[in-house]
Amino acid sequence: MTPRIEDYALIGDLQTAALVGKNGSVDWLCLPRFDSGACFAALLGDEDNGHWRIAPKGADTCTRRGYAGDSLVLETYWETRTGTVKVTDFMPQRDKEPDVMRIVEGVSGTVEMASVIRLRFDFGSIVPWMRRSDGHRVAVAGPDSAWLRSEPPVKTWGQQFSTCSSFTVSEGEKVAFVLTWHPSHSPRPKLVDPYEALENSLTDWAEWSARCKYEGPYRDAVIRSLITLKALTFGPTGGIVAAPTTSLPEEIGGVRNWDYRFCWLRDSTLTLGALVSAGYLEEAAAWRDWLLRAVAGDPADLQIMYGLAGERRLPESELPWLRGYENSAPVRIGNAAVRQRQLDVYGEVIDSLRLARDAGLDDKPHAWSLQLSLLGFLESTWREPDEGLWEIRGQRRHFVHSKVMAWVA
Repeated sequence: MTPRIEDYALIGDLQTAALVGKNGSVDWLCLPRFDSGACFAALLGDEDNGHWRIAPKGADTCTRRGYAGDSLVLETYWETRTGTVKVTDFMPQRDKEPDVMRIVEGVSGTVEMASVIRLRFDFGSIVPWMRRSDGHRVAVAGPDSAWLRSEPPVKTWGQQFSTCSSFTVSEGEKVAFVLTWHPSHSPRPKLVDPYEALENSLTDWAEWSARCKYEGPYRDAVIRSLITLKALTFGPTGGIVAAPTTSLPEEIGGVRNWDYRFCWLRDSTLTLGALVSAGYLEEAAAWRDWLLRAVAGDPADLQIMYGLAGERRLPESELPWLRGYENSAPVRIGNAAVRQRQLDVYGEVIDSLRLARDAGLDDKPHAWSLQLSLLGFLESTWREPDEGLWEIRGQRRHFVHSKVMAWVA
């Protein structure tokens, strides 16, 4: 049975993100970036398309879970007839290559645990070659390589193209699993201490959350929303993806299943406004600077979305080997809407830059001339039909929203 979308929790390292179900399974993860191929794609298929489950033997669903304070560190508790165990899932901010860390800790009694990991590169289509090296499990296929280790070491074995582990934890005992990705042509990255990484992650998130200046109602929900915005940020460029996933359907069984692992200009005003109002001017400036780089060029070539670094070509294709979330096919990667004309984005871009000025962000020398150029183009085209906010795939029409946003500009 496919888990409900709302039953997944998000972890990430500001360059990619994973979804963890209440059953202890990581069912979605793209490495090394948000827009890379997924090595765990069970979310859009089944377990054979890649997943990593750690849970007590025979258990189906966790007892409770939540984030550790104002962080993106997920804590999941399992209460069994023999004892209680906690699994801590997180992705530390990386020096170079990404790590997924899962720490199993005995809370009371003794619990028998099981781990099953099925790595499937290229969106669940490629079974990697597995080998052992220095006590680690190593998976290689084409450009991708991943290393799995545990501290302390636990027994692992191969079964049905998966790597299995079985171990017990008693009160106070810990076992940490670390999955590290790197390009297959490069040497293995240096090992990262999972326990030290956990402490650093908790400290980093606590310090970041403490910068929030919002003191109104529902503050916990506001901070959690800001943490999620931060988690969707591609740290190296400041771009913010609309979602870490592709092809989750607008309606179950429908065909409007799009890839949202890109940066939409329409999101810019809302994102900047949220960051500025909460006091996160550094993140707002990084998003503003990404925006200026992305839209630079001929105003007639302004796109509705760009890649994480401002890439313009986002070719769309379908993945027929994935059945889709709850059989909602097709599964798509890339987004053909990148070629659409949506006149409202001119208004959103200019409004975003106005918000940046009002917030006191440092002016960029070319920002004003860019806005004048955009507005000059809009003056001659705002009366034309477009694909609009709804990104229709058909004949262009006139949309009230597009005209209003042209007025905003």
